[in-house]
Amino acid sequence: MPTPEFILALREKIGRDSLWLPGCKAVVLRPAARGEAREAGPTGDEREVLLVKRADNGRWTLPAGIIEPGEEPAATAVRETLEETGVRCAPRRLAGVGTTTEVTYPNGDRAQYLDVVMLMDYVSGEARVGDEENTDVGWFRLGALPDLPPLHARALGWALEETPEARVLP
Repeated sequence: MPTPEFILALREKIGRDSLWLPGCKAVVLRPAARGEAREAGPTGDEREVLLVKRADNGRWTLPAGIIEPGEEPAATAVRETLEETGVRCAPRRLAGVGTTTEVTYPNGDRAQYLDVVMLMDYVSGEARVGDEENTDVGWFRLGALPDLPPLHARALGWALEETPEARVLP
């Protein structure tokens, strides 16, 4: 999805200066695909996580996006996952909240994000590329993941913690 309209309106006023924005990552889990011979990874965990391969840098990441004004983070996680992957998911719990370092985009825009991480359950749909932000989509066994950027690895770790509490950093 292109840059949200409210961000474009802000950019008209402040130019490329740094914006503080709320963002949301979706950790969508499902049991390993049926009918496929799958071995458990080194952790013994046979679940799979949904990942997207970003068009801008070629990295595998979790589905993620900007929380729109007035939108609940769980709704953002559902919306972004559906837009990016064609997969329907449902929120299970807040997994954690942190911040990112400042990002400078290729056009010079700068932003830093409040990083809200939601653990999501797979509901339905076949994973497919749903927008121009990504070049590939796939389910990966937790024991056989591609190299994830640090904040996406952190988000996945938070979601996999078997506690009902959300992870928050001091």
